[in-house]
Amino acid sequence: MLENDTFSRVGTNHQISANTYNLILGAVLLWGFAVNWYLVTTVPAEVMLAIPPILFFVGYFVMAMSGIAIIFRSQEPMYSFLGYNLIVVPIGLLLVVVLPKYSHEHIVQAVQTTILLTAGMMILGTVFPAFFKRIESSLFIALVVSIVVELGQALLFGTHLAAIDYIVAAVFCGYIGVDWGRANQIERTVDNAIDSAAALYLDIINLFLRILRIMSKK
Repeated sequence: MLENDTFSRVGTNHQISANTYNLILGAVLLWGFAVNWYLVTTVPAEVMLAIPPILFFVGYFVMAMSGIAIIFRSQEPMYSFLGYNLIVVPIGLLLVVVLPKYSHEHIVQAVQTTILLTAGMMILGTVFPAFFKRIESSLFIALVVSIVVELGQALLFGTHLAAIDYIVAAVFCGYIGVDWGRANQIERTVDNAIDSAAALYLDIINLFLRILRIMSKK
């Protein structure tokens, strides 16, 4: 989920073909996941855990928000790709810390489930773009309420309601349909392909993390 003016660029000024557009979008997505995989397999978790938590999260949010700001403002592919990487790298470093807490079996199962759900939601987003556009506001409200409830439980009671993971996973499934449907409604340009990939990347990563939590609890 990533909000910028990309999805308002609706028109007929297509600079590239549909096949090229989807190829670039897919390649950018795969690049992000490849960077994450490289970081997870090469950076020791001990190195990241040695960083003071406050410093880590400040750095995380500064990089990620800088990347989002660049994507917001840029219509140049090179700058948008830079912004995309500023999002991908801190998330990859976060995964370095998070994934060792889970078994290899659960991680593989979560990856497989995420791939299947993503493919399914992309198909639905292609077939029913108007439906996903209508439910976008409801998805946003559900996500905000879920996050508030989750934070309240953690801070006030030190607990976590398992149902929240299912709700948030469902919300991000919906966002994949929303963002994929919108990606196919806007002008086909290289910059729009990169921006759309960034939105989908965040949807998919968030979905993966929630599925991983659900499976580990089973």
